[in-house]
Amino acid sequence: MSLFTPLRIREITFRNRIAVSPMCQYSSQDGFASDWHLVHLGSRAVGGAALVMTEAAAVEARGRISPQDLGIWKDEHIEFLARIAAFVGRQGAVPGIQIAHAGRKASTRRPWEGGSVLGAAEGGWQPVAPSAVPFRPGDPAPAELSRAEIQGIQQAFAAAAGRALEAGFQVVEIHGAHGYLMHEFLSPLANFRRDEYGGSLENRLRFALETAAAVRAVWPERLPLFVRLSVTDWAEGGWTPDESTELARRLGKLGVDLIDCSSGGQVPHQKIPLGTGYQVPFAESIRREAGILTGAVGLITAAEQAAAIIDEGKADLVLLAREFLRDPYFPLHAARTLGGEGAVPVQYQRAY
Repeated sequence: MSLFTPLRIREITFRNRIAVSPMCQYSSQDGFASDWHLVHLGSRAVGGAALVMTEAAAVEARGRISPQDLGIWKDEHIEFLARIAAFVGRQGAVPGIQIAHAGRKASTRRPWEGGSVLGAAEGGWQPVAPSAVPFRPGDPAPAELSRAEIQGIQQAFAAAAGRALEAGFQVVEIHGAHGYLMHEFLSPLANFRRDEYGGSLENRLRFALETAAAVRAVWPERLPLFVRLSVTDWAEGGWTPDESTELARRLGKLGVDLIDCSSGGQVPHQKIPLGTGYQVPFAESIRREAGILTGAVGLITAAEQAAAIIDEGKADLVLLAREFLRDPYFPLHAARTLGGEGAVPVQYQRAY
């Protein structure tokens, strides 16, 4: 059964093909992880996942979506993150971390507080972006990044990867999706620059490629590097699947091992045809056309569905998000459903 076949990438072996997708918890103070994150992530490792990734960890304070986002922009963040990575690893899962910058979608309230822009008087800050164009009409415009600031953010990504290594993580994923900073550089709907970072496809790819190269330079050869992409903007004139395939090819040549294939998030007027496994074709296409490992994510909710994705060669990993919120032990339950063997902790075996 392919879903429970180990996957080896570089020197890391994943015990099965089921991964915990990054899911923002909006429960940090000053970027610090807490007991909430330890229990949230640790329970999914206990539940049998092969890879447990943190939520998006901001590479600088102004790169947070909300003031309550997880961070990895300073050395003080390492200590508690290391505690989480160590616990996840002791359960037989691979600890991973997603490093991110929210770009123009920064400085907002948490979703359950409305998600609107947070002003300076309320603890907000000035977002930055490739161009001074807000995410929503009527919102304050972000500040356009200078070349020096772009280089500074790329260095922040590399520094974050170094801290991730010190904390004991074995996978780093660069967040290049959902309308956040890297995706903003890629998409003509957010990037209106006229310098070497805007305009042509070659220029719009530049930030992503340079950032990936900077991270790979500090991330050891023995450890996997992932990139999450929004494969399409689902909006006219936006970023396209063909462009994603070209970027995936180039990322592979830079030492990126897997493309985590998501979509959307760039503009409010996107039209997403939601449905079971609606993003799986992106993972299948990029896997075939770019010759790189892929992860499928999005409305994957059943054991049989996850198994079919792997069995049919549509992706190399399945990443579950909301289903893992509903069921931290999805891999153990999937193994029982499919007649396989899950990694049941010895403390729980009397229940199985």
